[in-house]
Amino acid sequence: MGQLSIQGLTKRFSNAEGDIVAVDDVSMDIEDGEFLVLVGPSGCGKSTTLRCIAGLESATEGTISLDGVDITDRRSQDRDIAMVFQNYALYPHMTSRRNMSFGLEMSTSLSDGEIDERVEEAARMMGIEDLLEKKPKELSGGQQQRVALGRAIVRDPAVFLMDEPLSNLDAKLRTQMRTELQALQQELDVTTVYVTHDQTEAMTMADRVAVLDGGELQQVGTPLECYHAPANRFVAGFIGSPSMNFFDVAYDAEAGELVHDAFAYPLSGSAREALAAADADEALTLGIRPEDVRLTDGEAGGHAIDIDVNVIEPLGDQTFVYFELGERTYTASVSGERVVREGEHVEVVFPEDRLHVFDRRTGEAIKNCDVGAEVGVSGVGATDADVGRSSAGD
Repeated sequence: MGQLSIQGLTKRFSNAEGDIVAVDDVSMDIEDGEFLVLVGPSGCGKSTTLRCIAGLESATEGTISLDGVDITDRRSQDRDIAMVFQNYALYPHMTSRRNMSFGLEMSTSLSDGEIDERVEEAARMMGIEDLLEKKPKELSGGQQQRVALGRAIVRDPAVFLMDEPLSNLDAKLRTQMRTELQALQQELDVTTVYVTHDQTEAMTMADRVAVLDGGELQQVGTPLECYHAPANRFVAGFIGSPSMNFFDVAYDAEAGELVHDAFAYPLSGSAREALAAADADEALTLGIRPEDVRLTDGEAGGHAIDIDVNVIEPLGDQTFVYFELGERTYTASVSGERVVREGEHVEVVFPEDRLHVFDRRTGEAIKNCDVGAEVGVSGVGATDADVGRSSAGD
């Protein structure tokens, strides 16, 4: 079993200027066998949260429980948790075999034969049987990472903690190791908490994603929930690449329009009802993802917006098109087969069923796109158990 519960976790660091709150009242439950990814920008508190779970940092407030047992004040070696570090942390003078077996020799009463059996089995799973007699300096970065993972596997822990374990690898190897880690976690069926600043890793690997910013939990949900039904503007802008486009608009309830300096967007009855139900203020933020922006040749009617293409980035399967409205630059992602040229005058359309609307003051989502219903995710109004609400805005 490996059911992890974090309730009211707060971590403060003190210095001459006062307290720094690194983790601010974070609560979440992680199910047995679940792969949860903590994601957010640098300094958001994700690694500190992980270190508190591991026992490498003491919690200022709150509790951490494993299978119903409070482990908040237990020593790290008594928590039945194994951690994989960003820098691998291998002993340079030991072979891979010794690196993997040393922890078991120091902390368990297993016989040499039992330890060797665990090491051999972990090496087989990681595909490093022929590296067991080599030292870290003889291994590539990817091989060292596999040894570090093997060292955690032999512990047979209730929970794996991984702190940006792929950040030191090149892009191609990261993609390969990402797939291998997913397969390994499914095979072992061990509860895993994985920290990364890379939202692509979070989206592709996680059963659920926990998004943090400024030490506060912004949202917990499946990758598709965070993508299609973000709880607030921060989550909407952080999840997805390129980032969501945001337009500061005023809501004219009488005309049923969202008004921007460069355009007015007439809303249908259902969209107006959604804003009315949310008792929306006049000051709103309109959001639309680059892949939902449509380039048109004049057949869109009232929803068409005239733009001039500033920059294009052809990637083969898709092309990023950059354009200005007002004083800001926005992005559209179109098919690579669509020929677009710099300086070209075109029209763009924001399909209404792809629009997100946020309260400009609080950043809270008022209306999310309609796609969520099609893929089976909850939108605005999800239960507090699924969504961590925050007043974080821009």
